[in-house]
Amino acid sequence: MAEVVKMPKMSDTMTEGVLAKWHKKVGDKIKSGDVLAEIETDKATMDFESFQDGTLLYIGVEEGKAVPVDTVIAVMGKEGEDYKAALAAEGGTSAPKAEEKPAAPAVEAKPAAPAVDLSKIPATVIRMPLMSDTMTEGVIQKWNFKVGDKVKSDDSLADVETDKATMDVVGYEAGTLLYIGVKEGEAAKVNEIIAIVGKEGTDITPLLAGGNGAPAPEASGEAPAAESATTAPAEAAAESTDDSRVKASPLARKIAKDKGISLTEIKGSAEGGRIVKKDVEAYTPSAKPAAANAPASAPAATAPAAAEKPAVKIPEFVGTEKYTEKPVTQMRKAIGRRLSESLFTAPHFYVTMSIDMDQAIEARNKINAYAPSKVSFNDLVLKATAIALKQHPNINSSWLGDKIRYNEHVNIGVAVAVDEGLLVPVIKFADGKSLSHISAEVKDFAGKAKAKKLQPNEMEGSTFTISNLGMFGVDEFTAIINTPNSCILAVSGIQAVPVVKNGAVVPGNVMKVTLSCDHRTVDGATGAAFLQTLKALLEEPVRLLF
Repeated sequence: MAEVVKMPKMSDTMTEGVLAKWHKKVGDKIKSGDVLAEIETDKATMDFESFQDGTLLYIGVEEGKAVPVDTVIAVMGKEGEDYKAALAAEGGTSAPKAEEKPAAPAVEAKPAAPAVDLSKIPATVIRMPLMSDTMTEGVIQKWNFKVGDKVKSDDSLADVETDKATMDVVGYEAGTLLYIGVKEGEAAKVNEIIAIVGKEGTDITPLLAGGNGAPAPEASGEAPAAESATTAPAEAAAESTDDSRVKASPLARKIAKDKGISLTEIKGSAEGGRIVKKDVEAYTPSAKPAAANAPASAPAATAPAAAEKPAVKIPEFVGTEKYTEKPVTQMRKAIGRRLSESLFTAPHFYVTMSIDMDQAIEARNKINAYAPSKVSFNDLVLKATAIALKQHPNINSSWLGDKIRYNEHVNIGVAVAVDEGLLVPVIKFADGKSLSHISAEVKDFAGKAKAKKLQPNEMEGSTFTISNLGMFGVDEFTAIINTPNSCILAVSGIQAVPVVKNGAVVPGNVMKVTLSCDHRTVDGATGAAFLQTLKALLEEPVRLLF
């Protein structure tokens, strides 16, 4: 009889696995103990062995795909056997198509209401502007005018808080403020109507109903042809000097006014041709020809004494934005999930202490002269931590929701960096092991971690964790607690610094350690007392032998 093969749970924290590679294909004969596939868990990539003999009839998950634990990934049985019944029993068959319902009778379209020409309405809709490339909405912090007030084209209607700063919103229209659509303190999406400015008494209902209406016309009504002919030169002259309708920021307008520059001569670089500060500062006035009727007898002394100094231009550099996106591995998913849960669930606090490492350096040199396995400073810290944990059981505890577990055994997790992220093998019963034993075990685990050969049982059961970045020359850092542990110790590098001993400043070697504590189980005084014990052990390492 055909039997389904499900995604196994290969660690206590595993919720899904990725089929990294299939070692067998459909139709292959399989014996018990054969490796069916490689599965990437949240901790390592491991071989998945078959527990039965038979033929591989069906593969349900492609290589590289992730599926939850207990999902059917394959079916095994006798050659030629129908595997669909086994799939159906596990709910593995495809879902039946939804029953098709008869189409609803077409509703007779009602004649559309006569469209209103929004361009004929003497009013302009003011929308929430896009003030940064990441802005999706803005909060109206303050309205500088109220409905019924007269506004100018360069007035700041409101102060808007974006995702980066609080900025002015300018309506660029003169008239009466007819409508305010967003109250102070409320948010509006980009391009949402926030106000309407226009002729007093205008019916704005069509503008609100047809939210994307065309902007209001710049002129209302047509003048007679004769009048137009006589006033055309005047209008042209006014256009060249009147920059009130040019889109520009308030700061750009002020700078242009101070410099005597007409905004009509400047090309804007912001959204919709809007002129900003940098456009005004980069503007260089073009030379204008002298008037044709200037008297020929004008003395040369009237010419400017010196040419206007050209504005400094910053050279432009054009680059190409590039990036690479990769799928998140199971290990990174687990790191992100578990550390986020820890940081945002466990109330962290931190205690830092400096330790004089002169005696530890001397002791390590003497130990390594005789020990069969070289002892590192990390091994000394681990051994000292194990002894200190036995003296401070509150640090060696776990928060379990409705109770606190005080562990009488000492299992210390050691954070090991690998290419894909972070693994934490556990030195079990560390308080009862010698320095040489601890050193050999740490080296073995580090090698297995790099080769992706760590087994789940070698990464489970920690009661305390150590994270050491001393080999990178780090002065000081804090670590996130590896729950359900109550604490994690961040170990920094040994720094050669001047220290005061017996009233004199002498060269010294100092190492900083920071204890991250879960305030639900550990208090500040408890954490400080633990570090005092650790400091005493490392400053007199002979005590590690007893």
